[in-house]
Amino acid sequence: MIYNDMSDITYRHELKFLLDPFDAAVLKKQLSLVCKKDPHSVYEDYSYDIRSLYFDDARNTSFDDKINGERTRKKYRIRMYNMDTDFIMLECKHKDDIWTYKQDQQISLDVCKQLIKADYANVEAEGTLLEQFLVDAKLFGLKPAVIVEYKRLAYTYPVSDVRITFDEDIRSGRYDNDFLRKNLLTFSVGDENCIELEVKCNEFIPAHILAVLNSVDKCRLAISKYALAYQIK
Repeated sequence: MIYNDMSDITYRHELKFLLDPFDAAVLKKQLSLVCKKDPHSVYEDYSYDIRSLYFDDARNTSFDDKINGERTRKKYRIRMYNMDTDFIMLECKHKDDIWTYKQDQQISLDVCKQLIKADYANVEAEGTLLEQFLVDAKLFGLKPAVIVEYKRLAYTYPVSDVRITFDEDIRSGRYDNDFLRKNLLTFSVGDENCIELEVKCNEFIPAHILAVLNSVDKCRLAISKYALAYQIK
C-alpha cells in the first residue's frame, strides 16, 4: 500500500504551459541530454498512458473552484497507467495558494469498482486517504464526474526533485464514467495541435534546466485537464 499521510506532505511548485509540436520536440531533445526519462516508462517515444476519473459534487464545486481561481482547493481522482488494473491509485490533489501537494493510496480493483458506482456504503477503510475520501463523498455527495486520458512523456532531475512532463492526445470521456472500460468513447479536448508542459519542483529549478526550458516559446496555461474535459459538450 502506498499512502502519504499529512505528516509526509511535500509542498511543490507547479507550472503549466502550452507548446506547439515543433517547440515540444526541440525541448524533449534538449531535456533528454540533461534529465533522465521516468524509470517507469514503457514506450520508446513516450512514457505511459494515463487514465483518471475525477469526482465532484452536485454543484460542481471542484470545477467551479478551478475556473474561479480559488486559492485553496482540492479534487479527488482515481488513476491507472496503461490500463493496468493491478495498480490503481486514489489521489487527492491540493492547491494552497502558489503551492500544491498530493496524497495518494493504492486501492484494490474491488474498491475501485465500488467508487465508480458511487457505492460507498460497503467500502471499509480506516486511517487512510480512502477513509478521508469516504467522509467527504458522503458529506458532500461526491460522484464520478469525468474521465480524462492522455499520453505522457516524463523526465526527472534529482536536485529539488524536478519533474517535467509532456502530455498530448488529451481526451475526455465526458459521457461515460466506466473507468475500467478499455474501448471508452472519448473526445479530444483543447487545441489538438498543442502539447501540455508541466514543470514541478520542491524549492527551485536548477539554472541549466531553467535555461533549457526558456529556450523555446510557450504559453502559460491556467485551466486544468479536468476543467477542459468537463466542458466538452
